[in-house]
Amino acid sequence: MCGIVAYIGKKRAAPVLLDGLKKLEYRGYDCAGVALLFDGKLEVFKRQGRVEALEPARTLAGNAGIGHTRWATHGAPSERNAHPHRYGRICLVHNGIIENADALRRECLARGERFSSDTDSEVAAHLIDGLYQEENDLLRAVRRACGRLSGSYAFAVLCEGREEVVCARMRSPLIVAKGEDGAFAASDIGAVAAPGRQGCVLEDGEFARLTREGAEVFDAHLHPVRRTFFSLGDEEALPGKGEYPHFMRKEIAEAPSAIEKTLFEAEKHINSQLCEVLCQTEYLDIVACGTAYHSGLCFQYAAERIAHIRTEVFSASEYRDLQPVAMPHTLTIAVSQSGETADTLAAAQAAKARGCRVLAVTNVARSSLERAADFVLPTRAGREVAVAATKSFQAQLAALYVLCTQLAKGRNLPAPSLAGLAVLAAETLARSAAVEAWVPLFCEARSVFFLGRGADRCAALEGSLKLKEISYLPSEGYAAGELKHGTLALVDGRTPVVAVVCDEALADRTMNAVHEVYARGAPVFLVTPFEALARAREVTACALIPRCDPAFSPMLSVIPLQLLAYHVALACGNDPDKPRNLAKSVTVE
Repeated sequence: MCGIVAYIGKKRAAPVLLDGLKKLEYRGYDCAGVALLFDGKLEVFKRQGRVEALEPARTLAGNAGIGHTRWATHGAPSERNAHPHRYGRICLVHNGIIENADALRRECLARGERFSSDTDSEVAAHLIDGLYQEENDLLRAVRRACGRLSGSYAFAVLCEGREEVVCARMRSPLIVAKGEDGAFAASDIGAVAAPGRQGCVLEDGEFARLTREGAEVFDAHLHPVRRTFFSLGDEEALPGKGEYPHFMRKEIAEAPSAIEKTLFEAEKHINSQLCEVLCQTEYLDIVACGTAYHSGLCFQYAAERIAHIRTEVFSASEYRDLQPVAMPHTLTIAVSQSGETADTLAAAQAAKARGCRVLAVTNVARSSLERAADFVLPTRAGREVAVAATKSFQAQLAALYVLCTQLAKGRNLPAPSLAGLAVLAAETLARSAAVEAWVPLFCEARSVFFLGRGADRCAALEGSLKLKEISYLPSEGYAAGELKHGTLALVDGRTPVVAVVCDEALADRTMNAVHEVYARGAPVFLVTPFEALARAREVTACALIPRCDPAFSPMLSVIPLQLLAYHVALACGNDPDKPRNLAKSVTVE
């Protein structure tokens, strides 16, 4: 989840590193640091907090360096625990978790070595330094050290007195790039993308050596690997905020475009081979985390209602431990915005090991999940910078709903049209401005409940997650019919309740729950296309949205919930783009 950037070349390294780290800050912003190599000597500059605290380092000399922005795993966010970590002649940055760090640390302590941080990462610097003294070859020292590590890692390593950067990857993303101005490495393409540069994705167990002449890739035995480098154009670069105050608000506004582009692209990817697999599929398993898990729940409702196919949704982090029975003709669908979510990737690999075909739904080309899957349905949300997922949720739904209609077609079943959903999403955005007036009753809330039935419950779960992520208010999404089985005890006048009611067949029963919470003094807010419900005396306020088929309604109903979370976060004084303790790309388990 941390951000890594490395550079060696003709330019001064410090500005390259800082500019790259700013583009990677969505991966972690607890603390940050850079290390520069100048005249064979290393200089390290680290600070607690965000990348902007590193600006004094911009003037440091040196044409080679490494940088890091951290999301804390081992050790509290502090300057002491910030990367880069140095021991002896070695300085490195690390993304991942070294699972046997405690045992290795004990070995180092027994040799009389001292540690200057609480992190697992520093252990690797100690190992590499000792092995470098034996090898006098940085690449070989890094390779031998990695052979002793368990867990996941992406490393960029500097050594005092050597004009090179050595990189290594195992279950943590790392991009290598080269151009006329030098060689680069980063956790994300956007950090190093520019016209004229080319890049490749390191595979697990591979190494790279960056020099002023370019980048070389090696396999696990340090044999050179011939790789095809792809162009890194401006389209890969991370976007700006434009006219919006925050990325989250901009990305909510981009949902209609994300839907339209994804519907077009997903339909193109339903090729004859995938159609053949879909016709043979009898069971669907979905593996995902967080918002992607909720998109899987929405798809489950649509697939069972429209395509009449048995579907089960698993939290990816639980999938391997549950070891569900692998039924014949099961297609596993792995959903991840980044394509690097460690739990989802591991679940997809476990499904393949059990003989299942895997279809990836991801927003990032050349991601680990895309490369591991048998089939891919790409989402076209564009770069999503805010930590809380918004437009990527609608894009995932668009891809999954295309899959749903194809499954129905293969079974000679009628399916609702997806045409016009992007237009309806734009109309929903225009109508959702009213939620800003709801904010005062949420800022003083003790807790918040989101209720719904069927597909509306799925939207309620996602609305609750958004509010938790960026406002830090205790919140829960709940099946409306389950409220009275215990949870109603928590409801009082300081407990706002948001009810999502988009399925006319279920509306009366959802409104029963509204009556129950109203009777306990709770203010009730409604998201619905039905004007008659908006006029109910129990309803404090309502966001009226357009009608669509109930199976596809979460694509629209979640928009006012995303905006509500955004405005509540602002009123609470929080940064909606960078919520505390969270990072965008969850690359550790």
